[in-house]
Amino acid sequence: MRIEKLLFALPLLLLSATVHAQTFSIEHVNDSLNYLVLTENGQQDKWKLAYPVYQFQTGDVDGDGKTDALVGVIKGTRYYPEKARRLFIYKNKNGRVRAMWMGSKVGGPIDDFRFVDGRIRVLGHTTDGKYVVAEYQWQGFGLEFICYLCKNESEELARTILDSPLIR
Repeated sequence: MRIEKLLFALPLLLLSATVHAQTFSIEHVNDSLNYLVLTENGQQDKWKLAYPVYQFQTGDVDGDGKTDALVGVIKGTRYYPEKARRLFIYKNKNGRVRAMWMGSKVGGPIDDFRFVDGRIRVLGHTTDGKYVVAEYQWQGFGLEFICYLCKNESEELARTILDSPLIR
């Protein structure tokens, strides 16, 4: 009976030893200063975000089994200096926050995004005031366009599609 209990408990002990409690969160200091905080096994690492954050999501972007952080920021970039909404993706690299992708743009201007079912769903607008929702997935380095979920729609309908976990 003792051996049976030991054999039953051993996989549980091994599993608990390999599971790492990891979370990403945003620490808001003021309108133009935030920190992306990685907490893992009681230890913290922070990444300074010296610009406004408009969205924060988490999920396994690259399929490695670890949670990544998707942070929407408002800033200019080297190639697109005008302040706009950008999407940055960060990962846990040995207990440290590390940039995985700091996108200047996806297909067009970003209004909002969600991480849904392993894909990044982006709400954008066109020059004629219509809205689109497109899905992207991680492809080695960067995002690969998968499909449009809607094009040339009202903002209200596009936001409904953005937030719907059932639409694919």
